[in-house]
Amino acid sequence: MIWLASLVALLPFIAAFAGMLSGPSLTRLLRGDPEGSPLRNGPALIACAPVAVALVLSAIVAFAVWRDPGERTGALTLVDTGSVPISVGLQVDGLAAVVGLMVCCVALAVQVYSVAYMSEDRRYSSYAAFISLFTSAMLLVVYSGDLLVLYVGWEVMGICSYFLIGHHWEDRANSRAAVKAFLVTRLGDVGFLIGVIVLGVGAGTFQIDRIVRMAGELPQTTVTAAALLLLAGVAGKSAQFPLHTWLPDAMAGPTPISALIHAATMVAAGIYVVARLYGVFLAAPSALAVLGVIAVVSMVGSACAALAQDDLKRVLAYSTISQLAVMAAGLAVGARSAAVFHLLTHAAFKALLFLAAGCVIVIAGSNMLAHYGGLRRGMPLTFWSMTVGFAALAGVPPFSGWFSKDAVIEAAQHAALHGGEIAPLSEAPDAGAQSISVSGGIAWVVYLGLLVTVVLTAAYAMRAWLMTFFGERRGAYEVRDPARIMSWTVAALAVPAAILGFFGLGAPELRPQLGASLLSVLLLAVGAGGAFLVWNRDPAVDPARALGPVRTVFARAFFVDEFYTAVIVRPVQTLARHVVLFDQRRVDAAVTGTGRATQRLGGLVRYVQNGNPQTYLTGLLAGVAVIAAAVVIFQ
Repeated sequence: MIWLASLVALLPFIAAFAGMLSGPSLTRLLRGDPEGSPLRNGPALIACAPVAVALVLSAIVAFAVWRDPGERTGALTLVDTGSVPISVGLQVDGLAAVVGLMVCCVALAVQVYSVAYMSEDRRYSSYAAFISLFTSAMLLVVYSGDLLVLYVGWEVMGICSYFLIGHHWEDRANSRAAVKAFLVTRLGDVGFLIGVIVLGVGAGTFQIDRIVRMAGELPQTTVTAAALLLLAGVAGKSAQFPLHTWLPDAMAGPTPISALIHAATMVAAGIYVVARLYGVFLAAPSALAVLGVIAVVSMVGSACAALAQDDLKRVLAYSTISQLAVMAAGLAVGARSAAVFHLLTHAAFKALLFLAAGCVIVIAGSNMLAHYGGLRRGMPLTFWSMTVGFAALAGVPPFSGWFSKDAVIEAAQHAALHGGEIAPLSEAPDAGAQSISVSGGIAWVVYLGLLVTVVLTAAYAMRAWLMTFFGERRGAYEVRDPARIMSWTVAALAVPAAILGFFGLGAPELRPQLGASLLSVLLLAVGAGGAFLVWNRDPAVDPARALGPVRTVFARAFFVDEFYTAVIVRPVQTLARHVVLFDQRRVDAAVTGTGRATQRLGGLVRYVQNGNPQTYLTGLLAGVAVIAAAVVIFQ
């Protein structure tokens, strides 16, 4: 089992290595013509085949764990550091198996879709290689049995995101977005690394299974400090407030990269780590309370921002922040299974939505909703697939998002109505506690925030759907479904987005409850119906106009970026300018001044040794005369 999991993580890495070193050259050899031109999109074979094999192997791993539940661990070697040893090994349980399968599914869909989407890109080989490396890093995070090994995959993902977001680096906006994503996530990763060290040193081990079992026995201060520091990294990677601002700007990258980052890698890593180390967080209730507050601010604020965006990809980006916050909210109220379930369903419908958006963008030549309209007739496959995606996002029964979101809402309702009592120990084995709860006030805030988010999500999903596919076409372009490899990949993703929710019916905690379900459907109808009524008054006008003066606030995401610019960016730039001036006028001046003084002194010395015998003789005679005069005078 462990060796199969290691192959799952290793195969995309091999694909990345081969793609970086060989690329088009290897495809010439595969064709049998070493001197000829490379195959069109030749590196696609190198990129897609290993991920396809990894998908099959991850499915075998998941099936084996399903048939025989339990934890499997294996270590390649033990690194003796002189204090806390590092175990280079893997750990496979139900959580790792199902998330690993999810990562491979989305990664293969993105690689296949990119064959057509990036067909004219000269740097396709490096692009595909970085996707493979990104996938391998995420799988290392998923299957890792040691926190420091997990951290390696965590950081490699950050590097890959920088190169992929900035793939079209010649565009200044893309390079700026890549740098922003890299710096903001690195800021959170500083806290994450310190948290890993605090937890490992406190427990005397970095092995995840042992840390989770020992969490309840560790000093409360150690556990709380470690959990809060880990949340810094989680907020950065999963784009939660206040480190969320990089994700909307990351939409400058190619659309398939947006699908990969938003659905299966990078942002999913933060939620996964909290679920993996859930025993630690249950042993630190104050950290769960902080997580709950962050989740409410993120899910409501980003849903409001999505409601007013003009760019389709930015609508989906803010939607991702909001949905990740829904998962975080589930974890905050003890619904680990529901949060992970929503992570899986979100991967399916968000990958579908981004890749379908890519189809629309390729045809329309624009990201802007104002340039669409009436596309459903000419793009039937994209229309029906994206309709499934929006329905799952909004939580329309019986699509997948309804099941998972409803499970989170039910758990939050239970916690709110029972004074903050959260899930029993069965949600997090070996947590080391018998009675776990959060503040009743936090539970109510989370519950009400989820209800508000249901309304807002339905509203912005309905707005984007109507403006894209209905009304009159607002652009001069031929409406048709794009290349088959793109449209059929999107159609294939529509299947799990539609039916994945039914797989949760086997778990009692994931089954829909009548009261919570009726309430969520009612709120869904309010949000979607309100957006439809506003749009129906004048389909040619953006429904967001009904927001009035608040629209600007929502569209600028409450001016958080502007706040950071005023408080952090400009002061740092000002300080940098003063440092440059000090360097030029003081440090450089001192160095150059010393050089010039040395030159002048050398010039003076040069006069007494210039190679002219007459000068030497004159100096000698003058010296003799001076000495003689001195002798006569002072005798």
